Amino acid sequence: MAINKIITKPPKSHSGLKNCLAYVLRSDKTEQTLTAITGPYHHKELNANFAYQSFLQEKRIWHKDKGRMCSHSIISWHKDEKITQEEAFAFGQEFAEKWFAGFQTVIAVHQDRDHIHCHLVTNSVSYEDGRKYHTSKKDLERMKLMTNEMCKKRNLTVAEKGKHFDGTPMETGEVTTWNQDKYQMFKNDAKKSYLWDCAMAVVNAMKQCISRDQFIERMKLSGWNVHWKDSRKHITFENKDGKKVRDSNLFKTFHLDVRKEGLEREFIRQRENTELSEQELEQYYRQLEDIDAGNVTKAQRELVFESGAIRSESQSARRTSESSNRSVRYNEAQSTTEHRERQLAEQRRLDAERAAREARKKNRRRSGPEL
Repeated sequence: MAINKIITKPPKSHSGLKNCLAYVLRSDKTEQTLTAITGPYHHKELNANFAYQSFLQEKRIWHKDKGRMCSHSIISWHKDEKITQEEAFAFGQEFAEKWFAGFQTVIAVHQDRDHIHCHLVTNSVSYEDGRKYHTSKKDLERMKLMTNEMCKKRNLTVAEKGKHFDGTPMETGEVTTWNQDKYQMFKNDAKKSYLWDCAMAVVNAMKQCISRDQFIERMKLSGWNVHWKDSRKHITFENKDGKKVRDSNLFKTFHLDVRKEGLEREFIRQRENTELSEQELEQYYRQLEDIDAGNVTKAQRELVFESGAIRSESQSARRTSESSNRSVRYNEAQSTTEHRERQLAEQRRLDAERAAREARKKNRRRSGPEL
């Protein structure tokens, strides 16, 4: 299973570029036979100084010797993947020639960890036309797809979202992150991180809410404001310190489906469970009314009392407590039912208003601007 990682803070100085190349080509991390550089400059023995000078040469030719110096990415394989260092090196070479075509790229396979990984350091300036290298989010998705296709051709494991290397599904709330800064944050003290605090608040809130408004209010009680707008794709959570967390971040890190669609599905499920509980209560109290009317046998009567948790040590004590227990439980059920009915009615009203607003927006778009 090959995973693409992008170093999010590339060097922006000559010294930073030199240090990056020196790290990637360190002799204690790689072998000379497992290093290479693509592009117009040939070498007998690749070293950091040669790579650095060749990168600078291209930058000066095109007069682009400022800003980002390079792009640094890593292709890593699971420790149980059946792949040799030589095969990983060939994988990295093919990837560099396809993805970074026209850009010098240093390829080096490291063997200093329990899993094989290949570093790729790419010059930010093309040796073909002088354009600078840029990467968008769509490019990252395409990069992953190309890596998966290359793995399939080699009969290697392909990474699947929400699953471990062995194919077993990840559990909800399981931390899965490849961001180095985020990893260090959890490694040092996960419980004190605002990301962890937000995830716990969301998990607790979504289990107790049946609507968007109720969820937003519950999160506010936990110290998190929720920015949920129909005009925006993502939900953003913000605490009192101004720390912001996006729903997609929680999904990637904790495998929590707390995006708009996921939360709406959870609200529907909670509403259905609430309605089912109310039906069970209504059935129970109908059975109690049948007992009062004498329409059930003694065995059925005993079964009803057991299901409603009405028990006593003696028959006489039971007769005395039946009336009061029924009254108390009936009042509790009525109160709970009325509260749930009010919540559902309010939710239906809000849904109707939201649908009406959307309809008005669509009509305005169709009719064009008012002159």
